[in-house]
Amino acid sequence: MADGDGDGDGDGAARGVCAWTLTEELDTFLAHAGPFLRSRPAQHTVPLTVTDTLRRRGRRVFGEEPPLFGFLERAGAVRAVCFRTPPRGVHLTTLTPGEADALAARLAARKERLPGVIGDRDSAAAFAASWQRHTGATPALHQRRLLYRLGTLTVPEPLPPGRARVADASDRGQLARWYVEFSEEIGDGPAQDPDAWAGARIAHGGATLWETPDGIPVAMAGVTPEIAGQVRVAPVYTPARLRRRGYAGAVTAEVSRAARAAGAQVVLFTNLADPTTNKLYRRLGYRPVAESAEYLFDQRVIAF
Repeated sequence: MADGDGDGDGDGAARGVCAWTLTEELDTFLAHAGPFLRSRPAQHTVPLTVTDTLRRRGRRVFGEEPPLFGFLERAGAVRAVCFRTPPRGVHLTTLTPGEADALAARLAARKERLPGVIGDRDSAAAFAASWQRHTGATPALHQRRLLYRLGTLTVPEPLPPGRARVADASDRGQLARWYVEFSEEIGDGPAQDPDAWAGARIAHGGATLWETPDGIPVAMAGVTPEIAGQVRVAPVYTPARLRRRGYAGAVTAEVSRAARAAGAQVVLFTNLADPTTNKLYRRLGYRPVAESAEYLFDQRVIAF
């Protein structure tokens, strides 16, 4: 299902020069927006990896409600996209205030009950303000994130005792538990079934463990499948009782090294409120690319 009614920003929308098209069909979305997403793989890492997950594992991987995709065309060319995997909020690429307002109006007209929005700092703020005007929902800044890209990798010295190894089928339960713990710690909750997530990561070699000399796993770092010549490191997790021993830096350095050796560019996100992880990734050789923000909406006051 797709719909588009010429909404856009400014006079261009009135002339039909730009329009948001919304669809639940992944193939339709990628046929239009795929080249645009691949044109800036670092900035578009999340929509690239989410759509790849949906393509490989099916539309129900994130829940029973179908995902929603949108693309904005100007003079026949896609210049922005959005997507949503309910029950989570809407994710945006870079938008002007007018484009953000047009999207908010479209989604409000559909009576979408959005819990929040994620996008680059200015686009997310513009959409949050527009959503409040259209629905009465009150936005609150939840998190600021920084996207990093790996430059020259610097492996920590000395490394903690132990070694890195790629997780296999025997680690499935451990990965699932740590995925739940990580998701709850960052305040989101698991976006996927934990066992299915662990199985998918094992299937493509996308989880690496750091284990002690006696073979006890103490940290993990995941990587997404390569898309557009790029992988994203996520998640990185060490149980609280095992932190400050160098395990996270060691396992992140190893997955970064392996990805770079395979010819991929490497990116990752950090929470800007966490100085420890930001210092760690900078020491490893990651360099800032762009800041993003997430706003949550007070659902009690939506005027539908």
